[in-house]
Amino acid sequence: MSAVLSSLPQPSAGGTPSALVTGASSGIGWETARLLAEQGATVILHARTVQEGEDAVDRLAAAGVSRDRLQTLAADFTRLAEVTVLAGTVTAAFPTLDLLVNNAAIMAPERCTLSEDGNEVSLQVNFLAAHLLARLLRGPLSAAAEARGEARIINVSSALHRTAAMNWNDPHRAKKYTRVAAYAQSQLALTMATRDMAPAGSGITAVSVNPGLCDTALLPLYGRVGAPAAEGAAAVVRLCRPDVRLTNGEYYDGGDIAPSAGVVHEERSLRRLAKLADQLVTARA
Repeated sequence: MSAVLSSLPQPSAGGTPSALVTGASSGIGWETARLLAEQGATVILHARTVQEGEDAVDRLAAAGVSRDRLQTLAADFTRLAEVTVLAGTVTAAFPTLDLLVNNAAIMAPERCTLSEDGNEVSLQVNFLAAHLLARLLRGPLSAAAEARGEARIINVSSALHRTAAMNWNDPHRAKKYTRVAAYAQSQLALTMATRDMAPAGSGITAVSVNPGLCDTALLPLYGRVGAPAAEGAAAVVRLCRPDVRLTNGEYYDGGDIAPSAGVVHEERSLRRLAKLADQLVTARA
């Protein structure tokens, strides 16, 4: 039970921006890491295993990205304790963190499957891990905001969140489960929780984004044909740019604020979700 992080340099005196990208071993996460590094950021690539992280860095280096801009970190998000270790390791190495890109996501299994923490696995990996990271990394994110004027959290969501409903009485859907409903609920929860990841006075701006239908491991949930993952990553990275103004808590699609599920802005439901998420991550994290 440990997060394994390669030897990390301290942020440079010149103020090189730093970013943590979760789920960066493939797909949109890998392309996002590539684009951020090419734009001058120091990127911490999160992967589920050490080998997956090392392979991702090798592929980035082969694509022309300098290894000096890349670090790797391994943590299995089906174990909340590893998320906690991950956050502590990043905080120790990076007192300021400019960007957190919550990209890690999995398809819900065919049958309801609980993590070691007792949570439906897609709810945990796709939402609870992001919720916990945003909370535990608030210190370095706020420190970056104080130094530079702003830090950002970008949650990679899905248009499927608009089809979902929160099952408040059975959030793990043990009584009535389908993989599409479970996955869509995890994306709805992530989109709903976005605003609270950036509380007033923190200097953080948090938004969610639909990267579009892309050819990634999640494609079978949506259809047979998707755009290259690089196109989805471009939509994510655009929102990372400091010259692009964002509205905290909003859902973006195609570079603009887009209609979201009505519950995303329903205060009572947001408070209810925050309470539920804290309960689910506090039990074992």
